[in-house]
Amino acid sequence: MYLELAKEMLHQIEISPTAYHVIANAKDILEQAGFKELKESDIWKLEAGGKYYVTRNDSSMIAFAVPDTDYKGFRIMASHSDSPCPKLKEKPEMSGGGYERLNVEQYGGMLLAPWFDRPLSVAGRIFVRENDGVRPVLVNPDKDVAVIPFMAIHMNRDANTGYKYSFQKDMLPVISTSENGRQILSLIAGEAGVAEESIMGHDLFLYAREKSVIWGTDDEFVGSPRLDDQECVWCSLKGFLEAENKEYVRMLCVFDNEEVGSRTRQGADSGFLESVMDRMNENLGRSREQYYTAYANSFIISADNAHAFHPAHADKYDPVQSPKMNEGIVLKFSARQSYTTDGATAAFVRKICADGNIPCQTFVNHSDQPGGSTLGNISNSHVSVNSADIGLAQLAMHSSYEIAGVKDIKYLIDFSKMFFESA
Repeated sequence: MYLELAKEMLHQIEISPTAYHVIANAKDILEQAGFKELKESDIWKLEAGGKYYVTRNDSSMIAFAVPDTDYKGFRIMASHSDSPCPKLKEKPEMSGGGYERLNVEQYGGMLLAPWFDRPLSVAGRIFVRENDGVRPVLVNPDKDVAVIPFMAIHMNRDANTGYKYSFQKDMLPVISTSENGRQILSLIAGEAGVAEESIMGHDLFLYAREKSVIWGTDDEFVGSPRLDDQECVWCSLKGFLEAENKEYVRMLCVFDNEEVGSRTRQGADSGFLESVMDRMNENLGRSREQYYTAYANSFIISADNAHAFHPAHADKYDPVQSPKMNEGIVLKFSARQSYTTDGATAAFVRKICADGNIPCQTFVNHSDQPGGSTLGNISNSHVSVNSADIGLAQLAMHSSYEIAGVKDIKYLIDFSKMFFESA
């Protein structure tokens, strides 16, 4: 069971190299499960017992299932669709020194070293001009197109002793030895079946082409790009679809741009979730007073992966609360509220885990090593309900290739289902 679920999740990650592909693939799964698409620009006509989803920017999504009878509140689980990687600039080609290279900038807090000397491809979306306007087109050429070559040790004696990277100098990928060779937008246009001159805009990213694998002497690990945070996306989606709840609205949120602060119209620091909840309430004929009572009875789970204990760097972790892979859901705490979990919300999560026989562990930062934050406290500033931050333990966070535990995938699916069914 563990291996089959791991293979299923890894397949979804492989076919989802960018946030746009995450949402497109999630839409396909939801529609197969009977969910109906809504448009923010349309008038909604919701029904009790209905199943719906709405997207924003083609990179964020909120899916929800309304009970057959009047509901008490909302059970909301949120994760993010984006991952750190190089992003192509508006004019992405650079020629010089006998090479054609890509002009890229850093998206999110990348761990830079693992991106060198490995096959990369490009994916995302382009906007194509047509007679009646402009349409977006997803692109993902099944082709190795670039490598970021590292300087040989003979010419960079500091490479293994603390070399300081310049993104503009060191991180530009080579795509051709000809300064007049085929450029990247020409390749993208050919793959999309459109004329290059019809491309009016693009959002394109590089990604590592290595295949996801299950590894370890007992097949206990998964290795894959973009585990942060697609592991939580696909596990929570699976639990969401398996769950039923006759008293609470089930809501699954996948936000974009968490890795760069969420301050976009499709990020957690937007009114996206709040507007969907508000429209739902009015569309189903409920009063404002009913809305506020449902609000007070609601709960948000922010699902974003956590740092697993690294055996070579024990001094970076709290001495007694360091999560391990394959040992269950990770509850995340922070005194400075970069994670939203408190005593009351931790108790709620732990009860779900205990009732479902799901292992649960905790993460707190080393007191001298303040960590990052997630979308939990950001979304909570707009939808201020009880909230907890969870994740799965992983190594190599923000690398081009990350590591997690096989068993934890099932644990999160089981937890998600039980959370969505919780009273």
